[in-house]
This record gives sequence, structure tokens and C-alpha cells, in this order.
Amino acid sequence: MATGCSNDSAQKQKNTTNKQDTHAKKSIPNIFTNKQSKQAFKQTIKLNHDEEDKHILGRSFFTIPWSQAPSATSARDGLGPLYSANTCIHCHPNNGAGIPMKNGFISRSLVMRLSIPNIQNVDNDLIEKNGFVPEPTYGGQLSLHSNTNTPFEGRISLSYENIILKYEDNSTCEIQKPTYSIKNLQYGEFDKNVNIAPHIGLALIGLGAIEMIEEKDILAKEDIYDKDKDGISGKANWVYNPESNTTELGRFTWKAAAATVKQQAANAAHNDMSLSNPIYPGDNCTDKQTECLEANKGVHDFDLPMYRLDAIAFYLKTLRIPRERKTANFAKGKKIFNSLGCVKCHTSEYKLSDGNTIKPYSDFLLHDMGDALSDGHTMFKANANEFRTPPLWSIGLYEKASGKMALLHDGRARTIEEAILWHGGESTTQQRAFKALNKQDRNYLIEFLKGI
Repeated sequence: MATGCSNDSAQKQKNTTNKQDTHAKKSIPNIFTNKQSKQAFKQTIKLNHDEEDKHILGRSFFTIPWSQAPSATSARDGLGPLYSANTCIHCHPNNGAGIPMKNGFISRSLVMRLSIPNIQNVDNDLIEKNGFVPEPTYGGQLSLHSNTNTPFEGRISLSYENIILKYEDNSTCEIQKPTYSIKNLQYGEFDKNVNIAPHIGLALIGLGAIEMIEEKDILAKEDIYDKDKDGISGKANWVYNPESNTTELGRFTWKAAAATVKQQAANAAHNDMSLSNPIYPGDNCTDKQTECLEANKGVHDFDLPMYRLDAIAFYLKTLRIPRERKTANFAKGKKIFNSLGCVKCHTSEYKLSDGNTIKPYSDFLLHDMGDALSDGHTMFKANANEFRTPPLWSIGLYEKASGKMALLHDGRARTIEEAILWHGGESTTQQRAFKALNKQDRNYLIEFLKGI
């Protein structure tokens, strides 16, 4: 029986060095790095003195744990009363992607989004501003932890079913299908129509560069009604940004539900740690959670005032992007990637206004990934089956940064191969074409993906 998906080229990639990379170190652009260790996603672009101070301030509030109020550390009190993690790096280890399980236990990176359908269409303003209707008692996200005298919300139970898939050459691959349930609910039962959507933290690569992509360059790939009949119908997500009080193009999160790095950082601080801030004020409590509403507050107007939120966003936007790591079969794999049509969604490169060219391998649009991957969660214009195309750059460094490979929105895929095999919906043709490849060509493709 198969015990996962194998990749014969993995050792070859590890042992093969691209001579061009050695020469590139002398003329490396400011936004790129050659670092390939677990610190690869933590490298900083060149900054002046004032910028460096701001970067360091942002890094400290991103990495150092928060505590509940009142605390002797008043700069970092305000955690909770309900929260999922007490520091950002729990969801983004070494600035990498989150993992659903760690040492046999549910990781703090795995969060459960909660929503109910807007069946009676009575929450139009909430939908316009929030993107969805939160569960009435527990809000928009389950909190696994709490401060003193406040009950936590619930616990996650996760199990996997192993499924064996067969390629056309009769070789096999084992993928795992997750099943989630929520137990030990402390505030009563969920609404009967609740939807529970599992999400893990995304790798924090090139966020500043993504924000710099011209809007027109993203919208140029949009084809909502598939007018060109290629089976791909990318759609932009238009989201409310409370900082600007306008609707803007969504670029970040699994559902492209945040327009800017600052908005996403503020939203995560509020939902994951219940840190009030100028963009998302107040604690993350519902009106049915009395203990949460009556808990001690921090001494400041906001747990995370604007200058600290700005510093966190600045820190995230001034991280370098790992360079491509070209191996012996990189070009062969790239040719296969293009021939399968993967590039239709995973757009290879963009030219930025500052003259840099980036290669994120994403169109940053929403695509239908099929019923098997649906999380049931809608966000603004994103339907239950739709997800933003995740950037593929530096995917080969995920395991080094996070200690484990976990791909797709819920981290179910342990390898790149498994992630491809889960593709459905608009990408069904590409998934079937991948299954039709011989083993050598599959390995070439995966070697390429590990090097971009």
C-alpha cells in the first residue's frame, strides 16, 4: 500500500547546484534573497536607519507573545479575552505556512471560520461590510483559548481518511481526506445552519510586492463567464476595506478577502488574538458572551494602536523574496507546467512600477476548485468552492520554514503531488493531464515547482 506520494527527483534537486545562483549573489536585487534555510522567509530588504527602526518595532509585535490585561507589560497586554493564538508566529512559523497538526496535537495555525447563510437576506449591510454572516453566538471564528474567568469557545477534532489514487501508468499515490468536528462548546449549540471552514496560515512571501501589482494587470486575467472557452473563469473579489471605507480589489487570504497588508494584519490581530485596533475596534466577543464582554481591558484605547499596526504591516512588506533555485531539470518541468495549462491560473510574473519583476505564479483571482475542496464559506464575492490562486513561489522552502509541508487551505496535502491531485472544478483538466504523465515527467514538474 502506498504511504504517500513519492518524488524521485527530490534528492537530485537537493544535490544539484545552479552555477548561475553563485554569480547572482553579487548583484542580487534589493527585494530578493538567496537564503534557503528555515530563515529564508525572515530576510529583510535594505533599509535606512528610520525604516530599520520601524521594521524592528513591527517584528517585535509580530513575534513576541501578548498577555492578558492588566499586565506589567502594558505595551503587549490586551490578549483575548477569547483568542486562538497569543503571537502571530503560531500561525506563520518562521514566516512560513501554517500546519494543521504539530506533534500529534491541533496546531494553533488551524482556525475554524464560522458563518451561517444569509437565507432571509436580512443582513445586507453586514454582508457588505463583513463579507459573510457570523455564527450568532460564537462569531466569525472559533476561539480555542481564553483568559482567566472567561470560558473558551470549543475544541477541534480532526481525523483523516486515506485514499489511494492510481495514475495511468498504474503507480499509486495516497492522499488524505480530513474530517473536522467541534466539541466541548462552552456557550451552547451552534446555529443549525452553521458552516465550519478550516483554514491554515499562509506563507508571508512578497506581501509588499503583491500590494504593488497594478490592479489592471490582475483584472486583465479576469474571465468570469469563460468567454474564451478555455474552462478557466477567474473572478476578482471586491472587498470592503474599513480603513479607507471603500470597496477595493481583494489580494490576500485564501478567499482574497483583504485588500491590503495592513487590513489583513489588523483582521488577524482581531480574530486570532482579539486585539482591538483602529481598523477593527473592540474585543472579539458576541453579545451572547457575557464573561468576554465583562473581562478586564487594556489600559490603552486600542490594544494595537495605529503606529504599531503600521509597523507590523511595514515589517511584513519589507521581507525579501527567496530567489528561484534552478536545478538540472528545472526547464523541463517548466515546459510541462506550461503545457498542462497550469499557468492559466498560476500566472508566472508581473512587472512592478519600481522596475522589479516578480514571479509569484498566481493570478490572485478566485477560481472554482470543485466540491471536494469546498469549505462552504462565502466571503464577499467568493463562493463556497472558490479560492484565490495561492502563489507558488518558494513552495519548495515551506518544509524548511515550518518544519512540515502542508498545502491547500486546510493543510490536507502533505506534498505538492497530493495538492495537485486534489485539484478539481476549473482545474480538473489539468489534474487529469497530470495523472496521465509518466513518472519521470511528474518528477520533472515537481522539481520545477520546488525550485520556483
